[in-house]
Amino acid sequence: MKRTILIAGIILGLVALTASTCGSRRDVFTIAMDGKFSTLDPIGSVTVDANSERIRTLMYNSLVKKNEKFEYVGDLAESFTPSEDGLTYTFKLRDGVTFHDGSALDSSDVKYTFDKLFESRGAKASAFSVTENEQKVDIITSIDAPDERTIVIKIVRPEFRNQLIPNLVPIAIVPKDAPVGKESGADTKPPVGTGPYKFVSFDPGQNVIELEAFDGYFEGPANIKQIRLMVLADANALQAELLSGRVNLAPGASSLPPDSLKNIDETENLKVVKSKGSNIQYLWFNTQAEPVNDKTVRQAVAYAVNRERLINDVLAGAATMAHSILPEQSWAYEAGTVYSHDPGKARALLDEAGLRDTNGDGMREMKPLILKISSSSRTVQQYSQVIQNQLKEVGIPMEIESLEAQTMRSQVQGGQFIVTTGIWVGGNSDPIFLKDLFSSSNIPVPERVGLNRGRYKNERVDELLDQAFAEPDQAKAKQLYVEAQKIISEELPLFPLWYPNNIIIASESVQNIEMNASGDWDFVRKLTYQE
Repeated sequence: MKRTILIAGIILGLVALTASTCGSRRDVFTIAMDGKFSTLDPIGSVTVDANSERIRTLMYNSLVKKNEKFEYVGDLAESFTPSEDGLTYTFKLRDGVTFHDGSALDSSDVKYTFDKLFESRGAKASAFSVTENEQKVDIITSIDAPDERTIVIKIVRPEFRNQLIPNLVPIAIVPKDAPVGKESGADTKPPVGTGPYKFVSFDPGQNVIELEAFDGYFEGPANIKQIRLMVLADANALQAELLSGRVNLAPGASSLPPDSLKNIDETENLKVVKSKGSNIQYLWFNTQAEPVNDKTVRQAVAYAVNRERLINDVLAGAATMAHSILPEQSWAYEAGTVYSHDPGKARALLDEAGLRDTNGDGMREMKPLILKISSSSRTVQQYSQVIQNQLKEVGIPMEIESLEAQTMRSQVQGGQFIVTTGIWVGGNSDPIFLKDLFSSSNIPVPERVGLNRGRYKNERVDELLDQAFAEPDQAKAKQLYVEAQKIISEELPLFPLWYPNNIIIASESVQNIEMNASGDWDFVRKLTYQE
């Protein structure tokens, strides 16, 4: 029998605080999110974050999705096939799919969705264009709906298939005439979808959403009929709400330190469910900012960081060391340069860069590395402090700046950082993500959202990733991706830290918890719960 943890006054005080501020209820199944989300608009928002996307998977479906092997399969489309010349993709929609308002899905809804997507010029729309010779090129030439069950998408060149199919995954299909995009109100009252749950209400002041199961869902109704999503980024408040029983499930429990997870797992009526994850935790360098504009400094940081100690001591072993942004299961995976903990190597590299301790205070004469982190995660704060101390051992000065998550995202996107840390959720399972993160054409500029926030430029990498992107033969594409990864790992614009385990805290009465490696929330509809 598990021992019950008694935390007396502290927990009682926290429970009272969170109950008054969050209004938790016991009559609705409550899921805690580990941070705020930026939007409920599923297609037109100018920013995208992990929690917004998790909410999207509960309320919407897309034309295609990824399975557990990271392969692309039909979702609302029962099939999709290319033409012989590779310029046309034909999607056949499932029969019998309805939206939450009872209207039947047909091809006009899909066409409307994509028309509004491109009108919005939001973050998801930018994924369907590339920059060639400093000119924007749209990869889609037309979208047609020749009959009620057929969508035909034509692309500029056959190689753009590698950008078309993956980027269809996050595009939620909405009914024609649904409000989306700026000034539509979709940020607070989203359009209806076809997903397992439908929207009931949203309290923007508390960041609380209520959903109910959609009985007409084409894959069968969700088992739990009413759910409530609330933000509990503070680790102490989350722990208190879990212990009180006001929170039933915390799928992103990374904000809780390992000792708290251990105590919770030993607590009566609670359990911790862990599984291997494919998402990537990283340190990202702004390659245009001193002193990390020198790759020697970036390499010295990598050799100075003791990831094995971080994983064992800070994360209690709940992660796997990473040497690439791609998961090891990926067909294109390549480790490249492996940065084992080697303080001597780090010091030698810093000496080579001319960065020495001239006054004997133990710190090298260099501009401090300012590490910008999100204030919402206690675990990030903990491992950042350990990294700060590890860098100090080789004479690298580091300062930690803790910011509200949205502020940090905005500053990183605008290049106002030296080093930052975070996690990529889901996208890193496809090697096309290498092009998104490291191609110079994806460096953010005021008129274009870009994912290459480290501002990395390398002509050979651009060439290799463009060739891999265009190569239809997977074996040949792998060779190109491998060569590109070797260069990237040596120049190190981004330092992969580890693949965190997926960690879910749940009431003992919650069953059938099976989250896939990429950590999406499709598993929620299959949960069972007995009060």
